[in-house]
Amino acid sequence: MRLQNIKIDPSTMRLEVDIMEQKGSFAIVVCDGKAKITELPSHGETIIVTHQGKVKRVKFNEGEEF
Repeated sequence: MRLQNIKIDPSTMRLEVDIMEQKGSFAIVVCDGKAKITELPSHGETIIVTHQGKVKRVKFNEGEEF
């Protein structure tokens, strides 16, 4: 699974991500008190699908240059 949970400190509602630990480009998606992180593909699209103001799914459309 590409999406990985990020812990949120319940007392402060803050999340901590060490950006130096991450490789390449990444995205953080937050909804309903949950946060998830994913690495972005080197060639392609990452689509965040919402429904009624909430994140429903994250879709990846990848390709390679010819």
